[in-house]
Amino acid sequence: MSDKAFQGNFFEDFTLGQDIRHATPRTVTEGDVALYMALTGSRFALNSSADFAVSLGLDEAPLDDLLVFHVVFGKSVPDISLNAVANLGYAECRFGIPVYPGDTLTAYSQVIGLKQTSAGNTGIVYVQTTGVNQLGEPVLDFKRWVLVNKRDPDSPAPQTQVPELADAVAAEDLVLPEGLDCSGYDAELAGSSHFWEDYAVGERIDHGDAMTLEEAEHQMATRLYQNTARVHFDQLAANSNRFGRRIVYGGHVISLARALSFNGLGNAFRIAAINGGRHVSPTFAGHTLFAWSDVLQKMELPGREDLAALRLRTLATKDRPCADFPDKGEDGKPDPAVVLDLDYTVLMPRRG
Repeated sequence: MSDKAFQGNFFEDFTLGQDIRHATPRTVTEGDVALYMALTGSRFALNSSADFAVSLGLDEAPLDDLLVFHVVFGKSVPDISLNAVANLGYAECRFGIPVYPGDTLTAYSQVIGLKQTSAGNTGIVYVQTTGVNQLGEPVLDFKRWVLVNKRDPDSPAPQTQVPELADAVAAEDLVLPEGLDCSGYDAELAGSSHFWEDYAVGERIDHGDAMTLEEAEHQMATRLYQNTARVHFDQLAANSNRFGRRIVYGGHVISLARALSFNGLGNAFRIAAINGGRHVSPTFAGHTLFAWSDVLQKMELPGREDLAALRLRTLATKDRPCADFPDKGEDGKPDPAVVLDLDYTVLMPRRG
């Protein structure tokens, strides 16, 4: 049989320090923007209106930050996680300069850690992935770790190295778009009257709304990002997994939680960083998602009086409203309804 078809990398194919240049540059278009909105329902004004974006000093409406994340992430899947059991988490994700329709994104990764599991048939691969535009300017940089199958369970284990990961991206390391000026921010057009000063550390927000996942939509979203992970598409293969179903791409769950968070955080107009994240349990078509958020930290930005930052923790749940803020039980284990636990930092205008 011909060996021309690429079967993806297994755990033993990775080496510490390995540099991987990912294939298929992607020129993003207004069509991508419209389809992303159709699949997520995102309503943030900065990404919806060119006039609104220009009023804040930008050239035009930039792509939603998570659309950028998914496109860059999707570039890495064939090389990093085609044979993954699960994507375990994210850290130190920093968004760079805005991405506009017409920009071309490429990505590359470096292996920064390896650890074989005790069972011996899988291992955790830690990578740092960077996305750049056609000028080589960084638009996104993040670290993630993935549980990957071994091709041969008897192959020798590599030397264990687990990278140290920061708890959060510091305020001084956040990237602010050049020319961004929120001094004339129109809260009425943005759809929310709540500015940075109106939030308090420890405050909890039930976003109230809900969205039911559809089989066709989650697969279309994943194809939009050219994410080729088999667990999202191949039902014949899924028949043999412990769920017997195709798993929804976790990034799509993040996007839906972010879209739901508009109700209560409508002026959180840009994601500046993802400090950490975990897909607590799998999500499937037919589940209805809800979301709630904790305000973890309020951060002033050096030299800026027009905007500041909030560090948030957003949890998404399946088939359970969030009025009672489902989280961890007394045993420290997440409530069975929780599917996503995301720690991230947003930019928000300050009150006049």
